[in-house]
Order: sequence, then structure tokens, then C-alpha cells
Amino acid sequence: MEILKKPVLTEKVTLLTDKLNQYVFLVDLKANKIQIKDAIEKMYGVSVNSVNTMRYEGKRKARGTRRGFVTGRTPRFKKAVISLASGDTIDFYGNE
Repeated sequence: MEILKKPVLTEKVTLLTDKLNQYVFLVDLKANKIQIKDAIEKMYGVSVNSVNTMRYEGKRKARGTRRGFVTGRTPRFKKAVISLASGDTIDFYGNE
């Protein structure tokens, strides 16, 4: 099971990173907080203070086309907000 899917890089997350030293990742739906913490520490070599997780159900979507009305769902996902110890950072862009 691949625990970490990808980091979330938005303006809101950038503000969280600058102010509170928190990072956001999309993670596997079945991963728990302990597994997420171990994966972050192993992959980036940082010490994690806390992990908060959120599960999102997919939204219903519908649109009209020439052939009729098409309905579906967006995929469900799980996000993890990682709080790092002071002095630790994660560099996604390789600038350092």
C-alpha cells in the first residue's frame, strides 16, 4: 500500500506552512495516523509532532450532453495535515 499519494500545494496550504509549519498530503484511504507519521518521517527525514486526517466523500456531478443527461461522482479521498517540529521543513521544489 502506497501511503502518501501526493502533496497538496495551494495558496491556503502555503499560508499554513509559513505560519504554523504544517504540510498537507493526499493519503491512502486505509492509512491510519501512525502509518502516515512513519511514512513522512522515513521519506523526508523530519520529526512529526501531530497528524490530523480528514475524509472527503465524492461529490455528485451531472451535466447535459447531446445524448442526454450524464451523472457521476468525483472520487473520494483522504487528506492529512502534518505538523512538524520547529526547525524542520520539507522542500518540495529542491531549492535548498
